[in-house]
Amino acid sequence: MERLEIQVFLTLANELHFGRTAERLLISRARVSQTVQKLERGIGAPLFERTSRKVRITPLGQQLYEDIEPGYRRIKDGIARAEAAARGVDGVLRVGFLGAAAGEFVLDAISMFTARHPGTDAQIKETQINGIISPLRAGDVDVLVTQFPIDEQDLTRGPVVFSVPRMLAVPSRHPLAERTSVSLEDLAHNKVFACIGEVPMYWQEHNAPLRTPSGQPIERGESAATLQETLALVGAGKGISPVGADVAQRYTPRGVTYVPLEGAEPLEYGLVWRSAGENARVRMFVQACMDAAAAKRT
Repeated sequence: MERLEIQVFLTLANELHFGRTAERLLISRARVSQTVQKLERGIGAPLFERTSRKVRITPLGQQLYEDIEPGYRRIKDGIARAEAAARGVDGVLRVGFLGAAAGEFVLDAISMFTARHPGTDAQIKETQINGIISPLRAGDVDVLVTQFPIDEQDLTRGPVVFSVPRMLAVPSRHPLAERTSVSLEDLAHNKVFACIGEVPMYWQEHNAPLRTPSGQPIERGESAATLQETLALVGAGKGISPVGADVAQRYTPRGVTYVPLEGAEPLEYGLVWRSAGENARVRMFVQACMDAAAAKRT
């Protein structure tokens, strides 16, 4: 049996309709009829009973279907896996994320990615502020959904996938806690926490600038390695810290009050990967992230 004969036979056995079989295989109805007739002549007996109103598969045709369909399906699956492997999509993809909101987004993106590419195994890893991009350089993750800005020569910055408004975390007994909103000018005369670890200075200054828009200096307070440490210091009354609205929604430690930070640009989250490590698997995951982001906006 030739490939077309197998395709026509199996499709007609499922559809039991010459027109629909032709449409599925993108060939003419006459070609379907000719192929079936050729196959039946080769086997020596009818495989289908045809009338003007109905097509039925014969017992011999049913037996043939049951014998060859599983094998043909395995061949198709094997070819698909080989093509995916040749494109470099199949395999393990290690995805890092910073923060709970990024983690939730990554789960949605991975669900879409693995549905499209069932030969992939997507593994997730939470990263911390004190090593915001080091997992990429260490090879612990292949792609990272993290808080921007990221501007490194060896890394590729991908698209923004979501953003969150900014809030200010203050001690509950702090005068700012009584306000309905605060501005960047209110950061002056308060200690704002710094980050320790491998954190680019431009990233820190984007999140907690050294000066207010009017030029007033913003004093740096104690250093913290993680979000939880930062919030613990805020709760202890040792300073204040700008955070995303997602933090305010998910973390309510004792002694911490969140106040909207007006006039500050939203915090953007996006994709970053090693430029030298880019491959089809990474590109397909980036596309899944973009599609997941678009789905959330609709």
